[in-house]
Amino acid sequence: MTKMTLGAHPYMLGFDQLERLLERSAKSGNEGYPPFNIEQTSDNSYRITLAVAGFGEEDLSVTVEDRQLVIRGRQSADTCERVFLHRGIAARQFQRSFVLADGVEVGSAIMENGLLHVDLTRALPETVVQTIKINKRGQ
Repeated sequence: MTKMTLGAHPYMLGFDQLERLLERSAKSGNEGYPPFNIEQTSDNSYRITLAVAGFGEEDLSVTVEDRQLVIRGRQSADTCERVFLHRGIAARQFQRSFVLADGVEVGSAIMENGLLHVDLTRALPETVVQTIKINKRGQ
């Protein structure tokens, strides 16, 4: 018995790109830092919230690359030498990626109380009805 992929199924025409997106997101291998939430704020809007304690706005970048939301964090080096007796707040660089579906747009990014909020909206596609003319053979 052969395994049929999503893109090769006879009723799923044109969905091979979806299969590639699923493979790409599975390979991203995020290690769980920083922790994040994804919430639905309305029928057509979402919010991704990352816990980025210790990072300032200048340490973070939010970009969209090839239908993928990429959030990177890199803290600038401390100018003064500090001696930590305990360091529990992570200060390492990170990259988080989220694959965006067609029609999903990034609205705004807001930093608030150590949390980075990224708002997304999904445009509703218009319903398209197309009538195909049937021609007779031999004419």
